[in-house]
Amino acid sequence: MARDMSDKEILKMELEQLKKEVNTARTPVGPNCADTIAFVEGLLPNDPLIKGVSDDKNPYKGDKGGCIVT
Repeated sequence: MARDMSDKEILKMELEQLKKEVNTARTPVGPNCADTIAFVEGLLPNDPLIKGVSDDKNPYKGDKGGCIVT
């Protein structure tokens, strides 16, 4: 899309976007990181990638054969 536009049109689009973004509320990175860490740690007890899946709920557990590539 930008290839079909002149430099003036591109700059006009960028200016319009910056005018929209200038009023966006900003917060420091530190508190945002702390909030993200707290959120992730709150979900740890239920995370199957961390905790694992119990054998009775695992549909892939057991001898179901496999794939043989020859």
